[in-house]
Amino acid sequence: MRFDVVIVGGGLAGLSLACALRDTRLKIALVESRAPLPAEGWDSRVYAISPASTEFLRTIGAWKHLDNARLTPIEAMKIKGDGGARLAFSAYQAGVPELGWIVESSLMACELWESVKRQGNLTLCCPARPSALEFSASAATLTLAGGQTLESRLLVGADGRDSWVREAAGLSAIDTPYGEMGLVANFACELPHRAIARQWFRDDGVLAWLPLPGKRISIVWSAPDALAAELLALPAEALAARVAAAGGDELGALTQITAASAFPLRLLRVPTTVARRLALIGDAAHGIHPLSGHGINLGYQDARVLAELLAATPEWQDLGSERLLLRYQRARREETLLMQYTTDTLRRLFREKLPGLKTLRNIGMNLTNALPVAKNLLVRYAIGAF
Repeated sequence: MRFDVVIVGGGLAGLSLACALRDTRLKIALVESRAPLPAEGWDSRVYAISPASTEFLRTIGAWKHLDNARLTPIEAMKIKGDGGARLAFSAYQAGVPELGWIVESSLMACELWESVKRQGNLTLCCPARPSALEFSASAATLTLAGGQTLESRLLVGADGRDSWVREAAGLSAIDTPYGEMGLVANFACELPHRAIARQWFRDDGVLAWLPLPGKRISIVWSAPDALAAELLALPAEALAARVAAAGGDELGALTQITAASAFPLRLLRVPTTVARRLALIGDAAHGIHPLSGHGINLGYQDARVLAELLAATPEWQDLGSERLLLRYQRARREETLLMQYTTDTLRRLFREKLPGLKTLRNIGMNLTNALPVAKNLLVRYAIGAF
């Protein structure tokens, strides 16, 4: 079968790219091994969606279909250092309606999936797995495990950090394990969170409390492997008490409402994200530490930029031209490198035990908090308000 664009990977980045190409003349195929499933109760895997990504989801028609009762705006952020330093951000002070939204991963995935199922210019190949990939002057040819072949002018790898497409195409990746796990779980809290996201830089990692609807929070504790294993083994009551104590009992007693799980943390650098007839997006193209909460926002912006480039390409121009695709790579490189550098540097800064460094980093945090103009510039850049 022949297509203009074949997308391998039906995660959030791949699905959003497919939706963004809905009103184009392009003939698209999406290859995915399994359909997303709604969470039972509250999904413990949540994302902080920036206003820029929210606008993208609105543009492609997905945001309006999300259940408002399951969305929580971030109206403020409170960050604490490991030496008493404090840094606070406010949507009101920054002149924006909100700093972002907390949204469950499965909620977005299921809505985007329903959208592509109804998409007239898209062929959904699911369940399906790729088994071979070849490139020629005129096409990328993807062979599926069942023997079916898909030819396209452009192949997009949106198949995650361990990307099969990236490896099959021979694109290098520098994968650096952090020796940490991101532990996630949801809790009911005794006191209202007031739509405030909270984060602690601790001696034993970075702990974030993210507001959910009602008196609920979702946590991400980026902890060394040994501590993460210890936390995972705790009974629900003991884990809730441990998480509450780590956050200074700011929201009173916590009650665990979803099982805890953990995933390994890695820094993934992909020096070249395009080649002739190939482009990578989302986690296939980059990976960052979750302390900023920007991972999926990078993926959504990859999808937005690539979709805009493809939609604006004249019919006579080759969609798989490396010269064309390098425009996408250049457009995404600055933000990706900046977020990777910033999150990696912050993580290293608060993990180092050099004499005097703890004092200096906490002084720096307090100084930033005392400079409203600099602080508001940082928050407006982070939320894509420029």
